[in-house]
Amino acid sequence: MKKLLILAALSAVLTAGSGPAQAADECDGLLVCVPVSGPWVVVPTSRAVPRPTVEYQLTCPRGYIVGGLDAELSDRGIDVSFVGSLGSPVNPGITTGRSVVFVAAYVGTTAQAPSFRPYVGCMPASGGGRIPTAVQRIVKPGHPAIRRVRRARVVPGANTVVSTCRAHETLVGASHAVGFGTRRPPSAAVTDNVTAAQAVRGRRVVVSVRGDAELGRIRAVVQVHAVCSGVK
Repeated sequence: MKKLLILAALSAVLTAGSGPAQAADECDGLLVCVPVSGPWVVVPTSRAVPRPTVEYQLTCPRGYIVGGLDAELSDRGIDVSFVGSLGSPVNPGITTGRSVVFVAAYVGTTAQAPSFRPYVGCMPASGGGRIPTAVQRIVKPGHPAIRRVRRARVVPGANTVVSTCRAHETLVGASHAVGFGTRRPPSAAVTDNVTAAQAVRGRRVVVSVRGDAELGRIRAVVQVHAVCSGVK
């Protein structure tokens, strides 16, 4: 009983700052689950091939791993997936870790300001080693790329957010995402209040962000991803 009360209190603290408790199905099938939600993440629109994507990372509290995932969409033309690791069986702790990256693209033609809200259900980490997917392999899959993520609040005016690889690492990927902490999917009139431009400078991913004065008290965030490799 004491353990259940502690878990309930932890869930209340986490969801107070990140959204309603289990607003989607991220905890379905999990006996013990702490739900964590993200903001409404803006999905870029384009007719280009391939369609542009946006990436957003959610992280469980320490001692927990991602056991369930879900998302709410503002438009059915949004295609959402997540980045998982190789290993057998497909399972929490093998396919997922403490953090998970959602990847979304808009594959429709009519939406003005598509967005999605990611959710993860966090379960206690149980440890356990990775079981290789095959016996005969020269090199087993691992994690040669490390994602360095920076998150910052967007306020009216200009600002710069930087995510940097470490001295011994090489930058191999870069992306950024803008999210809005609104109850409902933000309209184009809201999302247009934030503009972000990305540049790569050596080992750094630099995003210049501008929030219009009309942003007001709407909570907006920008997340910057630097994908770094330590392999020589």
